[in-house]
Amino acid sequence: MAKTDDAVVDPAKKGKLKLIIIVVVALLLAIGMSVGATWFIMHRAESKPDAAAIAAAANTKKEAIFEPLTPPFVVNYNVNGRQRYMQVSITLLARDHADLEALKVHMPVIRNNLVMMFSGQPFDTIATPVGMEMLRQKATASVQEVAQKELGKTVIDQLLFTNFVLQ
Repeated sequence: MAKTDDAVVDPAKKGKLKLIIIVVVALLLAIGMSVGATWFIMHRAESKPDAAAIAAAANTKKEAIFEPLTPPFVVNYNVNGRQRYMQVSITLLARDHADLEALKVHMPVIRNNLVMMFSGQPFDTIATPVGMEMLRQKATASVQEVAQKELGKTVIDQLLFTNFVLQ
């Protein structure tokens, strides 16, 4: 009979033992997951630069550099048998001094393209504020095109008319 007494275990003790084992396994699993998650987050943060730092660097602009083109451009027009003139003083707005210096080598091409573009515009169109703005945008695109072709980048942000006289 002794054998049967040893084989019989109280069902209440068996349930408590299972519960203790389950709780211990769950605690070990939770601790392991928290350590793993912490390790993952710490190593991921080391490998990637801070997103806020990247955004701040992208939003900071370099200081503006203004380069006037001298002498001013003078273009003549024949409107209904009457001679008309346009005089335009231009200043280039850039952000990188080295790129602007490299672009200066190509000033004869830029000036030629601008004179040809200015002389091809109808006088009546450029006499309006909208026409002047369109002309400024075309001139900006013309200079950026030469810079892109010669230097591989646009170099200038804007072309500004600092003096615009129609007579």
